[in-house]
Amino acid sequence: MLETMQFVIDRDAYDGAEELIEGWGEAALAEAAARAERSRDLGNHIHYTRWCRVGRVILLLGDPEARGTLH
Repeated sequence: MLETMQFVIDRDAYDGAEELIEGWGEAALAEAAARAERSRDLGNHIHYTRWCRVGRVILLLGDPEARGTLH
């Protein structure tokens, strides 16, 4: 699903992803994208980048393959 290794350090992104997945199910990624677009259109770049990070986390959580290093 993801071609490159992703690293998300922001705990809020995981919390936002969890909230959207619980509330929107399979439409969570589309909702994150809609919220990002809405924020961008309003000129709110802080929330735009937040919702983009949430979308990346949703993709990571939905990836059936284990990624990253094993330890």
